[in-house]
Amino acid sequence: MSEAHFQSDAGLVRATGRLAVARSLAEVISILRDTARDIVGSDGIAVVLREGESCFYAAEDAIEPLWRGRRFPLAACISGWVMLNDETAVVPDIAFDHRVPIEAYRTTSMRSLVMVPIGSPEPTAALGAYWCTSVIPDDGTVCRLETLAHQAAVALIRIDTPAREGGPEAMSPPERATGQPG
Repeated sequence: MSEAHFQSDAGLVRATGRLAVARSLAEVISILRDTARDIVGSDGIAVVLREGESCFYAAEDAIEPLWRGRRFPLAACISGWVMLNDETAVVPDIAFDHRVPIEAYRTTSMRSLVMVPIGSPEPTAALGAYWCTSVIPDDGTVCRLETLAHQAAVALIRIDTPAREGGPEAMSPPERATGQPG
Protein backbone atom coordinates (compact mmCIF):
# COMPACT_ATOMS: atom_id res chain seq x y z
CA MET A 1 0.00 0.00 0.00
CA SER A 2 1.13 3.51 -0.73
CA GLU A 3 2.26 5.97 1.92
CA ALA A 4 -0.58 8.32 0.88
CA HIS A 5 -3.09 5.60 1.81
CA PHE A 6 -1.75 5.49 5.36
CA GLN A 7 -1.76 9.29 5.63
CA SER A 8 -5.41 9.36 4.56
CA ASP A 9 -6.32 6.72 7.13
CA ALA A 10 -4.48 8.65 9.85
CA GLY A 11 -6.33 11.79 8.77
CA LEU A 12 -9.64 9.97 9.03
CA VAL A 13 -8.77 8.78 12.53
CA ARG A 14 -7.87 12.34 13.59
CA ALA A 15 -11.05 13.76 12.04
CA THR A 16 -13.17 11.10 13.75
CA GLY A 17 -11.59 12.02 17.09
CA ARG A 18 -12.30 15.70 16.55
CA LEU A 19 -15.90 14.98 15.53
CA ALA A 20 -16.38 12.88 18.68
CA VAL A 21 -15.87 15.97 20.84
CA ALA A 22 -17.44 18.62 18.58
CA ARG A 23 -19.93 20.80 20.47
CA SER A 24 -21.79 22.65 17.70
CA LEU A 25 -22.91 22.44 14.10
CA ALA A 26 -20.40 25.15 13.23
CA GLU A 27 -17.59 23.05 14.74
CA VAL A 28 -18.67 19.95 12.77
CA ILE A 29 -18.71 22.01 9.57
CA SER A 30 -15.27 23.39 10.37
CA ILE A 31 -13.83 19.92 10.99
CA LEU A 32 -15.22 18.60 7.70
CA ARG A 33 -13.94 21.65 5.82
CA ASP A 34 -10.48 21.32 7.35
CA THR A 35 -10.04 17.55 6.90
CA ALA A 36 -12.10 16.03 4.08
CA ARG A 37 -10.02 17.22 1.13
CA ASP A 38 -6.82 15.63 2.45
CA ILE A 39 -8.61 12.45 3.52
CA VAL A 40 -9.92 11.74 0.01
CA GLY A 41 -7.21 13.46 -2.04
CA SER A 42 -9.60 15.74 -3.92
CA ASP A 43 -9.18 19.17 -5.47
CA GLY A 44 -12.10 20.51 -3.48
CA ILE A 45 -14.79 19.70 -0.94
CA ALA A 46 -18.07 21.28 0.04
CA VAL A 47 -20.24 20.93 3.13
CA VAL A 48 -23.88 21.38 2.20
CA LEU A 49 -26.78 21.82 4.65
CA ARG A 50 -30.42 21.08 3.97
CA GLU A 51 -32.62 24.09 4.69
CA GLY A 52 -36.20 23.10 3.95
CA GLU A 53 -36.39 22.63 0.18
CA SER A 54 -32.99 24.24 -0.41
CA CYS A 55 -29.34 23.27 -0.20
CA PHE A 56 -27.02 25.77 1.48
CA TYR A 57 -23.32 25.50 0.60
CA ALA A 58 -22.03 26.29 4.09
CA ALA A 59 -18.30 25.69 3.67
CA GLU A 60 -15.69 24.63 1.16
CA ASP A 61 -12.00 23.98 0.76
CA ALA A 62 -10.99 24.02 -2.88
CA ILE A 63 -8.31 25.16 -5.28
CA GLU A 64 -10.80 27.76 -6.52
CA PRO A 65 -14.04 29.30 -5.25
CA LEU A 66 -17.04 27.01 -5.72
CA TRP A 67 -20.47 27.81 -4.22
CA ARG A 68 -19.91 28.77 -0.57
CA GLY A 69 -22.78 30.91 0.73
CA ARG A 70 -25.11 30.04 -2.16
CA ARG A 71 -28.45 28.26 -2.05
CA PHE A 72 -29.94 25.94 -4.65
CA PRO A 73 -33.27 24.09 -4.81
CA LEU A 74 -32.95 20.50 -3.53
CA ALA A 75 -34.37 19.17 -6.79
CA ALA A 76 -31.89 21.15 -8.91
CA CYS A 77 -28.49 19.95 -7.68
CA ILE A 78 -26.52 16.81 -6.92
CA SER A 79 -26.29 17.55 -3.20
CA GLY A 80 -30.08 17.79 -3.07
CA TRP A 81 -30.42 14.54 -5.00
CA VAL A 82 -28.12 12.82 -2.48
CA MET A 83 -30.15 14.12 0.48
CA LEU A 84 -33.53 13.32 -1.10
CA ASN A 85 -32.44 9.78 -2.03
CA ASP A 86 -30.20 9.07 0.98
CA GLU A 87 -27.67 7.64 -1.44
CA THR A 88 -24.06 8.31 -2.42
CA ALA A 89 -23.53 9.69 -5.93
CA VAL A 90 -20.32 8.93 -7.80
CA VAL A 91 -20.01 11.07 -10.94
CA PRO A 92 -16.89 10.37 -13.04
CA ASP A 93 -17.78 13.10 -15.57
CA ILE A 94 -20.23 15.86 -14.64
CA ALA A 95 -20.99 16.57 -18.31
CA PHE A 96 -22.78 13.24 -18.65
CA ASP A 97 -24.86 13.05 -15.45
CA HIS A 98 -28.38 14.50 -15.47
CA ARG A 99 -28.29 15.06 -11.69
CA VAL A 100 -25.57 17.69 -12.02
CA PRO A 101 -26.61 21.25 -12.95
CA ILE A 102 -23.91 21.69 -15.59
CA GLU A 103 -24.43 25.47 -15.74
CA ALA A 104 -23.26 25.83 -12.10
CA TYR A 105 -20.04 24.00 -12.98
CA ARG A 106 -19.15 25.94 -16.15
CA THR A 107 -17.30 28.58 -14.11
CA THR A 108 -15.23 25.97 -12.26
CA SER A 109 -12.54 23.50 -13.29
CA MET A 110 -14.30 20.63 -11.46
CA ARG A 111 -15.05 17.61 -13.66
CA SER A 112 -15.74 14.68 -11.30
CA LEU A 113 -17.35 14.33 -7.91
CA VAL A 114 -18.53 12.11 -5.10
CA MET A 115 -21.37 13.42 -2.95
CA VAL A 116 -22.43 11.56 0.21
CA PRO A 117 -25.39 12.14 2.53
CA ILE A 118 -24.90 13.08 6.18
CA GLY A 119 -27.55 11.51 8.40
CA SER A 120 -29.87 8.64 7.62
CA PRO A 121 -32.66 7.81 6.92
CA GLU A 122 -33.37 11.55 6.50
CA PRO A 123 -30.13 13.32 5.61
CA THR A 124 -29.74 16.85 6.91
CA ALA A 125 -26.54 17.59 5.03
CA ALA A 126 -24.16 16.32 2.37
CA LEU A 127 -20.40 16.21 1.90
CA GLY A 128 -18.99 16.53 -1.60
CA ALA A 129 -15.52 15.91 -2.99
CA TYR A 130 -14.52 17.29 -6.40
CA TRP A 131 -11.73 16.65 -8.89
CA CYS A 132 -10.51 18.78 -11.81
CA THR A 133 -10.15 15.76 -14.08
CA SER A 134 -12.55 13.00 -15.02
CA VAL A 135 -11.78 10.23 -12.53
CA ILE A 136 -13.52 7.21 -11.13
CA PRO A 137 -12.69 7.32 -7.42
CA ASP A 138 -11.69 3.95 -6.00
CA ASP A 139 -13.81 2.16 -3.41
CA GLY A 140 -11.42 3.20 -0.63
CA THR A 141 -11.88 6.89 -1.43
CA VAL A 142 -15.66 6.60 -1.49
CA CYS A 143 -15.58 4.57 1.74
CA ARG A 144 -13.42 7.19 3.52
CA LEU A 145 -15.80 9.98 2.48
CA GLU A 146 -18.84 7.95 3.59
CA THR A 147 -17.14 7.14 6.90
CA LEU A 148 -16.38 10.80 7.51
CA ALA A 149 -20.01 11.68 6.71
CA HIS A 150 -21.26 8.96 9.07
CA GLN A 151 -19.07 10.27 11.89
CA ALA A 152 -20.36 13.78 11.23
CA ALA A 153 -23.94 12.46 11.46
CA VAL A 154 -23.16 10.80 14.80
CA ALA A 155 -21.71 14.08 16.07
CA LEU A 156 -24.76 16.03 14.92
CA ILE A 157 -27.11 13.61 16.66
CA ARG A 158 -25.07 13.88 19.86
CA ILE A 159 -25.09 17.69 19.64
CA ASP A 160 -28.80 17.89 18.80
CA THR A 161 -30.04 15.53 21.55
CA PRO A 162 -29.43 17.97 24.45
CA ALA A 163 -30.97 20.79 22.38
CA ARG A 164 -34.18 18.81 21.88
CA GLU A 165 -34.25 17.91 25.55
CA GLY A 166 -33.54 21.51 26.62
CA GLY A 167 -30.45 20.47 28.58
CA PRO A 168 -27.64 22.79 29.66
CA GLU A 169 -25.45 21.83 26.68
CA ALA A 170 -28.05 22.83 24.08
CA MET A 171 -26.61 23.51 20.67
CA SER A 172 -25.82 27.15 20.02
CA PRO A 173 -27.02 28.74 16.73
CA PRO A 174 -24.61 27.94 13.89
CA GLU A 175 -22.52 30.57 12.22
CA ARG A 176 -23.74 29.39 8.80
CA ALA A 177 -22.26 32.20 6.80
CA THR A 178 -18.69 31.37 7.74
CA GLY A 179 -18.84 27.76 8.88
CA GLN A 180 -16.62 28.83 11.78
CA PRO A 181 -17.22 27.79 15.38
CA GLY A 182 -18.55 30.65 17.53
